[in-house]
Amino acid sequence: MSAEKLLIVEDDPGLQRQLRWCFDRYEILVAEDRPSAMAQLRRHEPAVVLQDLGLPPDPDGVSEGLATLNDIIDAAPHTKVIVVTGNGDATSAVRSVSLGAYDFYEKPVDTDTLNLIVARAFHLADLERQNRALMLARQTPLAGVLGASESMARIARTVEKVARTRATVLLQGETGTGKEVLARAIHRLSDRASESFVAINCAAIPENLLESELFGYERGAFTGAQNQTRGKIEMAEGGTLFLDEIGDMPVSLQSKLLRFLQERVLERVGGRREIPVDTRVVCATHQNLPGQIDSGNFRQDLYYRISEIVIDIPPLRARESDPLLLARHFLAAAAQQHGSAVRGLTDDAAEAVSAYEWPGNVRELEHRINRAVIMAEGKLITLEDLGLDHSGGERPSFSLREVRDRAEERAVREALARATDNVSKAADLLGVSRPTLYDLMRKFDLKC
Repeated sequence: MSAEKLLIVEDDPGLQRQLRWCFDRYEILVAEDRPSAMAQLRRHEPAVVLQDLGLPPDPDGVSEGLATLNDIIDAAPHTKVIVVTGNGDATSAVRSVSLGAYDFYEKPVDTDTLNLIVARAFHLADLERQNRALMLARQTPLAGVLGASESMARIARTVEKVARTRATVLLQGETGTGKEVLARAIHRLSDRASESFVAINCAAIPENLLESELFGYERGAFTGAQNQTRGKIEMAEGGTLFLDEIGDMPVSLQSKLLRFLQERVLERVGGRREIPVDTRVVCATHQNLPGQIDSGNFRQDLYYRISEIVIDIPPLRARESDPLLLARHFLAAAAQQHGSAVRGLTDDAAEAVSAYEWPGNVRELEHRINRAVIMAEGKLITLEDLGLDHSGGERPSFSLREVRDRAEERAVREALARATDNVSKAADLLGVSRPTLYDLMRKFDLKC
């Protein structure tokens, strides 16, 4: 396995030699100014950069160092940049972090401490790389279905199994969990993918219009019916019909839908001719249908007909590390859509995304991230941009110890989530021993 690449941006030859010796287990790349740093970055794509703020032609100031940091983050947003400053100016260090630096370190160099910071940066960079690869894997073959949680992996496997059958599928889950996304995935993976996917929201159409929307109508069937019109069911001939929020369908219409599902024929409103229709039916609801049956608002025989296969979609708050993965995906998409320079989340914003309950589920998360990208004034989305409260009520400290602790805890949490709480696998991901990982879990009060 090739050594990890570390780019050192430092114009002092003596410090260059010291850092080369300090980090001899990595593949060391060296640059002394902004042009050479960018050349090394583009050629070798190092995961971690150790960069001095005092660079020529402004070795006694920070302007060139901050400009170099900005160029590195723009060119390689996933790179972890550790800024080294020698002027004791905490304001410049904090500004570096706000621009996207992973961490900062003040000279004089203590090799043990700097080694720890660099090692943790490599661990985090590797975890994020694996998460990005996992996200891409989750999109195939269920394009648009993202998530690293085991619950979503099980749902993806179920969708793949049922897609090529003729079984009627019922998708159950809270509003905003992505029921239509899964319905489209079922259609796309079926042998009907080349035909139409027709969706209708049973809760969005008034009761007196829903029947004609579904079944169509003949000319003269009612006032204003000047032409013969096909309904949504006929329009889905050969393809897939998606009945969203079927739990809100009026009881008076449920019997007619049941007859269609049993006979696969329909009569338009005002018509007498039976019309055969071959369509796959997928239904969705946020309602508790057994409870609706008990209250007399849903037919039991219809429930049995539409629930040949039931897929329960968990709320976002129950999907382990998925909120942060989805947030990063939506951020990248929104930034591209709006031509924004935003490329990430601050630490406290990321923590808030993971801790928030997301009552509106994936839909709420997407809308908040989209708004935050539009409103953000910097390159990182903040708590204020998201409109979320900080659980601690205080801004995060930029103390070096606390910065390292936060990064360490986040890396351990993500590794455990990625390994589905398998300590041995998580230890392998972090590159530490099992006893070390157990010590870290005790330190941060984490349990499997």
